[in-house]
Amino acid sequence: MSPDFTTIDWRGRPVRIECQWIAPERKNAPLIVFLHEGLGSVAMWKDFPAQLCEAAGARGLVFSRPGYGRSTPREENEIWDVDFMHRQAHEVLPALFTSLNIGNDDKPWLFGHSDGGSISLLYASRFSDRVQGLVVLAPHIFVEDVTVENIEQARSAYLGTDLPKKLGRYHDNADSAFWGWNRIWLHPPFREWNIEAELDTIRCPVLAIQGTGDGYGTMAQIRGIAARVPGCELLEISECGHSPHRDQPDRVIVATTSFIGKNRRQPS
Repeated sequence: MSPDFTTIDWRGRPVRIECQWIAPERKNAPLIVFLHEGLGSVAMWKDFPAQLCEAAGARGLVFSRPGYGRSTPREENEIWDVDFMHRQAHEVLPALFTSLNIGNDDKPWLFGHSDGGSISLLYASRFSDRVQGLVVLAPHIFVEDVTVENIEQARSAYLGTDLPKKLGRYHDNADSAFWGWNRIWLHPPFREWNIEAELDTIRCPVLAIQGTGDGYGTMAQIRGIAARVPGCELLEISECGHSPHRDQPDRVIVATTSFIGKNRRQPS
């Protein structure tokens, strides 16, 4: 399926956003919006969103954040700051939803992986009445040593292997995607990044999923969400790494479908 594009105004400049709709003909079905990981894009999700939407009887929206996929790359000298995920949650996502006329009577479910999970949490912490619920996979709510160690290894791989070529299959500008993500995560002030207190304002249903073999974070991440968000459900998956939807897709699909089914608010 070929992607569509929409343009938003972000911080005074037009930004093109790559989008892909799944089963838009299901007009009265729940809408799941997929938020990718730190090096993800529309293409990198592959066919998982379609599989989940089919199982859940849902519509889907997959998009690439600015700097990723076929969306507008970072400007040459653009350096992301410690608040880069807050900007995505509080500025980019609302602008995208306005551009696509999502919201009001069409409150979506957010399905976020890694950085996309953190962005989902930040969006719901400020706009909890605009979402039906969240499914977050391997989200970050604070920075752990194991995360930084593996991101340092990713930098070495990008500089010394064919990783740029591999990422080029999924991004028009692999350097834009990689260095935007890598530099901020390894920026020393980012070690103090922490969104735990912001979780207190989330009032929608949340399902948090993590693999026991996740190399980018420990169970303290999703257990920290459960400590702050009333009624948060946890799913800890064995023999699973940082990408549960790739390592254990059937488990994730069954859990997500059940979660949406029992928490869905029927339209009035």
